Amino acid sequence: MGSFTVCLLLSIATGAAARYEPNWESVDSRPLPEWYDQAKFGIFIHWGVFSVPSFGSEWFWFYWQNQKAKPYVDFMQKNYPPGFKYQDFAPQFTAEFFDAKEWTDIFASSGAKYIVLTTKHHEGFTLWGSKNSWNWNAVDVGPKRDLVEEVASSLRANSDLRLGLYHSLFEWFNPLFEQDAANAFTTNYFAATKSLPELHELIVKYKPELLWSDGDGDAPDKYWNSTGFLAWLYNDSPVRDTVVTNDRWGYGSICTHGGYYTCADRYQPGKLLNRKWESCISIDSKSWGYRRNAALKDYLTTQQLVATLVETVSFGGNLLLNIGPTHDGRIAPIFEERLRDMGQWLKVNGESIYNTTAWRVQKDTVSTTVRYTFRPKETSLFALLLEWPKNGSVILNEPVVTEGKTQVELVGVGPVKWEPVKPSGLRVLLPQLSISQMPCQWAWTLRLTGAT
Repeated sequence: MGSFTVCLLLSIATGAAARYEPNWESVDSRPLPEWYDQAKFGIFIHWGVFSVPSFGSEWFWFYWQNQKAKPYVDFMQKNYPPGFKYQDFAPQFTAEFFDAKEWTDIFASSGAKYIVLTTKHHEGFTLWGSKNSWNWNAVDVGPKRDLVEEVASSLRANSDLRLGLYHSLFEWFNPLFEQDAANAFTTNYFAATKSLPELHELIVKYKPELLWSDGDGDAPDKYWNSTGFLAWLYNDSPVRDTVVTNDRWGYGSICTHGGYYTCADRYQPGKLLNRKWESCISIDSKSWGYRRNAALKDYLTTQQLVATLVETVSFGGNLLLNIGPTHDGRIAPIFEERLRDMGQWLKVNGESIYNTTAWRVQKDTVSTTVRYTFRPKETSLFALLLEWPKNGSVILNEPVVTEGKTQVELVGVGPVKWEPVKPSGLRVLLPQLSISQMPCQWAWTLRLTGAT
């Protein structure tokens, strides 16, 4: 047997994967790892030095120093001495109450399948001891701890949650980035010596299964060498087989290139897309970071969060739900309550969310508060009711049903009766239940089998 034949057989036997080239056509052709589409629900965590002033938003430094926005300027003049700099907040980022296992327990209770932690936001402060962020990281200043390592280790030791890491490509006030921007990005001092080395370090050190890139600073993907980095990530990195990436890899790449689309914060396309997508929203509707001055009305209700999850999944997306921990490492009770509420709802209705696909119709045309999801392997169709019908029944106009074959079940309760309606669909007769008999709050699921 010739050496070429032996090599060919060995290649086939080991399932040698195709290598990706450093261009968008090639890296965009990589199949999305299955786990991500099956997961449906994740938790975003915005934590950093901005958690110390905890006023306005996580863009505090930019609004105060760049925009000179009056609320921020007034806040600083009223509460801090003249000459106080943003860097002076860092020693107050103490994390003394941070307990990674406690966080993990809360995340696991939410029913989420992955988390995404901000390892570095646009302020440039890293939550690990970055070799490229001297004296502006959580090991050198503030907590004096590798917060990324603590989260990653606890997640893996105490849960089945997958680790995702957020990383901002640019930094608002880094002199190297400002120099490159002044040169119209014909130089790449910052990208080559700061941002890209950090990305490699995060991947090699913590081996995340999701990399959430953000903040291109209006620089094109060529400046960031995004396709070169993604080719390495998919070909040679320690997470090449499982890692998932988003679409924020340089000016013009969002909603066009990358592993899955985010398109915009709080994105809801209202239609099926030809690529996997994710909607990221924050429980605090006005900020991603923690705000001490948030009002109760600023927080999305559990009803709103469940409805957003259902809407997102029905159109084929994932929901990434954000919380902002405090500077001392606590998850505020209102965030914890919302997350545990989501977990309670998913304990009952999870089969209509996880491992589902979008159906041929997403929204019922007669009962407009009904959304659909589908499990092809079990041929189970789910109709999710965002409101409990006042008259004791609900019309589902879209399913094609057959008497004697189609069965309907109220998930968490059991089989329910139905009758055909003309010209199409069925009327589901819901049981009369007391509040204590209801399987859940906020939204309810009907499972249909024998329907198309």
